[in-house]
Amino acid sequence: MLSPSTAGLMALSCAIVLLMPGPTNTLLAAAGLRQGVRRSAHLTAAELAGYLVSISLWGICFTHASHSMSWLPKLLRVASSLYLAWLAIRLWLTADSVASSATGVVGVRALFCATVLNPKATLFAGSIFPPTAFSSPATWLAAMTIFTVLLIPIGLAWIAIGAAPRNGRMPSIRPALVQHCAAVVVATFSVSLMWPLVR
Repeated sequence: MLSPSTAGLMALSCAIVLLMPGPTNTLLAAAGLRQGVRRSAHLTAAELAGYLVSISLWGICFTHASHSMSWLPKLLRVASSLYLAWLAIRLWLTADSVASSATGVVGVRALFCATVLNPKATLFAGSIFPPTAFSSPATWLAAMTIFTVLLIPIGLAWIAIGAAPRNGRMPSIRPALVQHCAAVVVATFSVSLMWPLVR
């Protein structure tokens, strides 16, 4: 099990990283913009599922197979970059239809895949979660419980941020402009992932 000091430090670190802008948070905000808070709230479950899968796989990889699978981080970096680039293009091309369309580019599958490929998962698995979380089921459950309690309200907050222009709280900002900005942010993350491999 986690000691109180370990649990507190992990909770603080998780909260900081989850609050940071990134591809998943950008997509949550884009969903809030297009569909509103109520119709997008379920996407936090897709985010949680994506992180559970990715953090667990990365943790097992770091713990048991880091030496024999040295190629895996590069492969995942390329896959993440390409997927985020595809999402950025879709966000950009559908931005002008935000106000009139009831369907969105950000669905459960897209958000789950983007979260599985989110580079933040490697940070959680390699630095923030205690190493024992990937060798002890009880510690894994305790760590994931802390993570879940933090992720859901933070994910909802990002959806609410995206929904603010839609709800008239920021009337001077056009929804299409917000989605174009979201596309640029996601594209920037895509380039930042690929850049170390091509320079």
